[in-house]
Amino acid sequence: MKKRIITAIIIAISGFLTGIHAQNDFEIVKNVDIFISVLNELNDKYADEISPGELTQTAIKAMLKSLDPYTVYYNEGEIETYRMQNAGESGDIDITLKSIDKQLVITDMVKDGPSAKAGLRVGDRILSVNGQSSESRGIDAIYLAMHGQPGSTYNVEVFRPTDSKNLTFKVKREKVKQPNIPYSGILGDKVGYIKLNQFLEKAGSEVYDALKQLKDEGMQYLIIDLRDNGGGLLGEAVNIIDLFVGKDVKVVETKGKIEEMNRIYSTRNPAADPDIPIVVLVNEHSASASEIVSGTLQDLDRAVIVGHKSFGKGLVQKVYPMDYNTSMKITISKYYIPSGRCVQNIEYFDRDTTKGGYKIPDSLAVAYKTKNGRTVYDKGGVEPDVAVPDEVQPDILTALIEAQAIFDFANEYRAKHETIAEAATFTVDDALYNEFLAFLKAKKYNYTTALEEALEDLKTTAVDEKAFASIQTAYNQLKAQVENLKTQDLTTYKPEIARALTQEIVSRYYYSTGKLINSLHHDRYIEAAKSVLLNPSRYQSILSPKK
Repeated sequence: MKKRIITAIIIAISGFLTGIHAQNDFEIVKNVDIFISVLNELNDKYADEISPGELTQTAIKAMLKSLDPYTVYYNEGEIETYRMQNAGESGDIDITLKSIDKQLVITDMVKDGPSAKAGLRVGDRILSVNGQSSESRGIDAIYLAMHGQPGSTYNVEVFRPTDSKNLTFKVKREKVKQPNIPYSGILGDKVGYIKLNQFLEKAGSEVYDALKQLKDEGMQYLIIDLRDNGGGLLGEAVNIIDLFVGKDVKVVETKGKIEEMNRIYSTRNPAADPDIPIVVLVNEHSASASEIVSGTLQDLDRAVIVGHKSFGKGLVQKVYPMDYNTSMKITISKYYIPSGRCVQNIEYFDRDTTKGGYKIPDSLAVAYKTKNGRTVYDKGGVEPDVAVPDEVQPDILTALIEAQAIFDFANEYRAKHETIAEAATFTVDDALYNEFLAFLKAKKYNYTTALEEALEDLKTTAVDEKAFASIQTAYNQLKAQVENLKTQDLTTYKPEIARALTQEIVSRYYYSTGKLINSLHHDRYIEAAKSVLLNPSRYQSILSPKK
């Protein structure tokens, strides 16, 4: 049996080699030959039984991993799931799961989605899906069990902590429409706001509709929020730029090894609004189509970019079918925005650019010019014109979040209150905050403040230098003061904790969209955007600096 499997593999590869020989590519022929020899030797001589198919797939995936994160091989089982999802034949998953204390917990849901309709809630802990226990199974396995044909059903058993009992729900699968724009509105001062979550079909027309509605409501300035937008369809990115820059303007150019992959995408229609002042918000999770929109509007000096440097994905992929019902998604080209720069982070191998672990040094960055002559660089993402400083989260808030104290309190609040005020107006007042403080008495959480760490560093240095005895009295007094300050953290950082509580409670009733709406009142990015838009001279000086 083993020999037949190996022979089949060799025959398949031999067919490939025929074409390779025609290309006279000695390196490929030699290394495929080596691979076959290794597989044969393992099959004949390895002490235990081997699975040639599994070994081959491991080799393929390891090979692709050495390239970029977006070139992916799909085996026969994986490609069927991929096809179902992309053909819209699979019921969409409308919940977000997170592993908490080794249990899979629902942390977010789609409003009016099938799970919400069935009665599931944020905070429910998944016990089983269709009778299959979730214990020791990963999140992906549970998601896969929930997938299926729209109209079909699955049973999910959960433990609801606020009721202290197990509950079973039957969920009817549906095609869930995730809106490109979850929210748009006027933020005051005639500043319009459009939150764009993705670039799926009709994103351009949805932005146009939102733009028209906001203008009817008196909008004179516009904020386009692309934070956490991982991208989507390139054509929709072009359609959105089309609304603001006019006809026949080059937006993006793709360049690859194959001639047919080299294309120039330009706007096709007169601008819906060529003059409205625009700020585009980006952060480290804004990628791909988000970077085409933000980078192109920056290159054309049509918008001021505010926030953090974007992710840095300037690659284009295409899925190619292969033998035995397998497929491979291959990076086929890079895209270049109007100035000529590519936003791709040049070193993406084994690096998480979202954590800021790698920055392209100035010495490796190439300078380009915008339409008005501003200098921009290809430094692995779109760099903002106005940077928003990082916000330092209080240690006490981090500890409360990690201990699930805020998460659990919101679940308990939802179990006791059927409704709350509108998402935009709900807030945690003094009475509710005191309820939270009482709730905390039964919660275990611990943390070390920056002051405590600094004090311990001082002690360590003093001990090393044999000087601690001379400062011990002062050290003990200072330590007591630091501990006293720590006991007051729940009061000192009440505004920050109350905001986090507000967000979590709002999400139980209005989900992620309500959470977004509520957050706009104290959003540092929004404040920075308004400070640019409402100061015309500053806005113009950024886009058209004096030479």
